[in-house]
Amino acid sequence: MKEIKLHEMVALKEDIRSTRFLTELPILLCQGQVGTVIDVLGDGSAFEVEFSDLYGQAYAMLTVRSENLMPLRYEPVDLLALSS
Repeated sequence: MKEIKLHEMVALKEDIRSTRFLTELPILLCQGQVGTVIDVLGDGSAFEVEFSDLYGQAYAMLTVRSENLMPLRYEPVDLLALSS
């Protein structure tokens, strides 16, 4: 499995209740919600993730356990390279 690194885009694997960054109003971050890793905590068992709208305005920042995140992939895996 691909290791999640700083500044990578990730998606939530499950719904998480949170609050809006500036207003503290309750929101629901849904499975598939995309965010950016802004800090790696401990040995990579958790990450601080920032969630932003289409204009780049952050609306939530929270700590998410690694098992609740999925790294996004932009290129296919080369199977021939894996078999060598």
